[in-house]
Amino acid sequence: MKRDEKDLLNLFRALPPEQQDTLFSFAEFLAARSGDAPLEWAEPEPIPRPTEEKVVHAIKRLRKTYPMLDHSKMLYEVSECMTQHVVQGKAAIEVIDQLEGMFRSRFEVLKK
Repeated sequence: MKRDEKDLLNLFRALPPEQQDTLFSFAEFLAARSGDAPLEWAEPEPIPRPTEEKVVHAIKRLRKTYPMLDHSKMLYEVSECMTQHVVQGKAAIEVIDQLEGMFRSRFEVLKK
């Protein structure tokens, strides 16, 4: 392993998990942008959904499940779902189902 690779790995390991996900997503973005070779997206490892999950926890779980997605581009849609739950009283289970579908469909678009 080259020195630069070791340094990058050490930096990666020093980051908290959420920032590791961000760094990994950015590296994938740069690789895809280089155009040398298309990325093959592996199926995400789903994190089991608890039976009594809160919407906020579901969002965190889905962000960890789909670290390759640009979550900042999903902010409006995710906020809209949260508003439906908090302000409009939509059931958490329905909102979480909607969020899971949203994240999954974004992943499918990314794969293409």
